[in-house]
Amino acid sequence: MNSQKILFFIFLISNAVFSCLHAEDDSRPNILFIAIDDLKPMLGCYGDNIVQSPEIDRLAAQGTVFLNNQCQAPICGPSRASLLTGLRQDTTQVYDLKTKMRDVHPDILTLPEYFKNNGYETVGMGKIFDGRCVDNRKFQDKPSWSTPFTYHYGKLPSAAGFVNPKTVQWIKSQKDSKGDSIPVWSVKGIPPTEGTEDVPDNAYSDGAMADAAVEWIEAFAMVDQPFFLAVGFNKPHLPFIAPKKYWDLYKCDQFEIAEYQKVPDGTPDFTLQPGYEIRGRYDVPRKGPFSEALQLELIHGYYACVSYIDAQIGKILDALQTSGVADNTVIVLWGDHGWHLGDHSMWCKHSLYEQAARSPLVIVAPGQRAKGASVASPTEFIDIFPTLCELAGLDIPEQLEGVSLKPLLDYSNQKVRDVAMTQYFRTHDGKRLSGYSFRDERYRYTEWREILGATSKGDGPVVAVELYDYQVDPLETKNFAEVPAYGIIRDRMESAAAETLAQYGINAFTDSP
Repeated sequence: MNSQKILFFIFLISNAVFSCLHAEDDSRPNILFIAIDDLKPMLGCYGDNIVQSPEIDRLAAQGTVFLNNQCQAPICGPSRASLLTGLRQDTTQVYDLKTKMRDVHPDILTLPEYFKNNGYETVGMGKIFDGRCVDNRKFQDKPSWSTPFTYHYGKLPSAAGFVNPKTVQWIKSQKDSKGDSIPVWSVKGIPPTEGTEDVPDNAYSDGAMADAAVEWIEAFAMVDQPFFLAVGFNKPHLPFIAPKKYWDLYKCDQFEIAEYQKVPDGTPDFTLQPGYEIRGRYDVPRKGPFSEALQLELIHGYYACVSYIDAQIGKILDALQTSGVADNTVIVLWGDHGWHLGDHSMWCKHSLYEQAARSPLVIVAPGQRAKGASVASPTEFIDIFPTLCELAGLDIPEQLEGVSLKPLLDYSNQKVRDVAMTQYFRTHDGKRLSGYSFRDERYRYTEWREILGATSKGDGPVVAVELYDYQVDPLETKNFAEVPAYGIIRDRMESAAAETLAQYGINAFTDSP
């Protein structure tokens, strides 16, 4: 146990002795809050027949899988700011990776902060918030945590996560805070994948993170006080890096490139994106399509990273069991948005298509009626905050814009909302556009609205509309918005969109194309 852990363990014991105020709440459930960066719902429990994800599937068998969960934003910082405050983007006004949420709203209330204020010990590690959207990466929003936020780095020196000596190169040394020399590394060419190194899991940071989370659970189990432990894994975010054994789980001939790699018929080109993230940094073609071999390598790497993270989650679940706290712990597992793997010729996120907007969410709660169940009705990430409040017996703050999903944990065939909303942006013909996308059980309806005001709220006229039918066209090959047979569906989805947008002072559908 490291020095920080020892000090905090002493703090926990002291707090348990002297904080009699919460003594009657000793039975309150713990919260294990697992964030996975760039994880799409490509898991066995979501029906993927290739991926090996036995640990997350084991978790899903104990709780509920939300099959139609939508992120608030298909980009890390805004998505996490919304999830962790229970507020949509037009309320947080965190639309990008440079706006800090407390610069806009100094008194904004976060999920872990609320639990801390109600007697929980809140500990966070890894990527929970996006460090670019809070006070700084080191503190990850200081008001949210009972103890300073921590990061955990792998056991091998590396740059950007790489450990292959042909990829990373020592360039100099510098002094750390104790005056000791530490190496500084650079990356040659920045390849998008690395799966050749036969190293232990904790050679990379996510394995070290899992080891640290296990130690925290063991320490918490010795103290009679509820905890909120947030663990944020980096993979499967680019670059696709995992120990060799996880790459060896798969063969390239298991995979196929995306079947449909075009713009949907009847859809404006501006709705797509060129793969900013991967083309702007990694050693791949800057323009044009990727070769089939490169596409298969990237798909293979993504699958390997998912299995690597799955194994780390298994260690944490085992620690809950062996420490004796599993039966009184709520577990929430989520990926902050989806990810394109070549569909519509797109890679990464940053779109309002299904592959970027649909995001995994699994909840396990003590005493829930439905176990191993799945929910097909639409849900949103802003629903997590009120759900955890209700499961912990806490009042739900009035300002939250989500709804509790607890009824669905007991009766999975119910629904708590008609549509779920995702928002993202484009520039087209010199106009700034905000796209609002609404998903129900079968359809996706998207309005692209001009931005007229100082914020990025789409408060202007509608310039384009999309409508997709996933029952007859799961690959989104055609925009049905102008098809007469879909007129009733479009009207219904338009009304649902107008009702939601009215909450943010956005006028009903006007100047439609």
